[in-house]
Amino acid sequence: MPDVEKNKAVIFQDLGLTDYQKAWDYQEEIFEKTIAIKLANRDLPEPEQKPTPNYLLFCQHPHVYTLGKSGKEEHLLLDDDGLKSNQATFYKINRGGDITYHGPGQLVGYPIFDLDNFFTDIHQYLRLLEEAIILTLEYYGIAAGRIDGLTGVWLDHLEKRNQRKICAIGVKTSRWVTMHGFAFNVNAQLDYFNNIVPCGISDKAVTSLHKEIGRPMEMQEVSECVKTNLAKVFDFQYVNPQPHLS
Repeated sequence: MPDVEKNKAVIFQDLGLTDYQKAWDYQEEIFEKTIAIKLANRDLPEPEQKPTPNYLLFCQHPHVYTLGKSGKEEHLLLDDDGLKSNQATFYKINRGGDITYHGPGQLVGYPIFDLDNFFTDIHQYLRLLEEAIILTLEYYGIAAGRIDGLTGVWLDHLEKRNQRKICAIGVKTSRWVTMHGFAFNVNAQLDYFNNIVPCGISDKAVTSLHKEIGRPMEMQEVSECVKTNLAKVFDFQYVNPQPHLS
């Protein structure tokens, strides 16, 4: 990348309960515009080059199952009628990873970062996403961590008696620009995970913060905690949000 000014400011937008396709389209628009800026900068003298933006989108989705590029469709255990009876939709998407579930009570975060503004290391990027969730869980008195060879955040990761995933992560990158992101189970309806082989892993359970704490959680409070911890681990500052697309 040319020696263009690095921009470590992040535009934050909370999209609320948002249709999966609508959020995906919005991500793609920001993603493509960011890449276009990077490509244009290559042909401009340094004083005319523009810094690339970074966005962080938070939302919840209606019930939906998404299958990543490396996933197997048989890991969805519902046919069309089963999807309809569960008021759920299904998408094949362009992130890495296998199948996962999104739904109300789950905090979904979509960082659309130009990693040239931070560091060009996708493994470090994934580990920092995990770290922000680990720190959030620590705030609520829950020990969480990583399992070698598996992306995401897990409970009982050390003693390994009842390992269970509380946050799934799947991303796409192109020219060091990211999209997709993490899905953190806060008040998630865990029964919906029974309709898939989560992330292609059949021998480990899925959990949610409210189940571990023993009470419903305040979504806004948890969201603010995650938001703070993301800024901490990536060492960025938030700027005033811009209106999102209708």
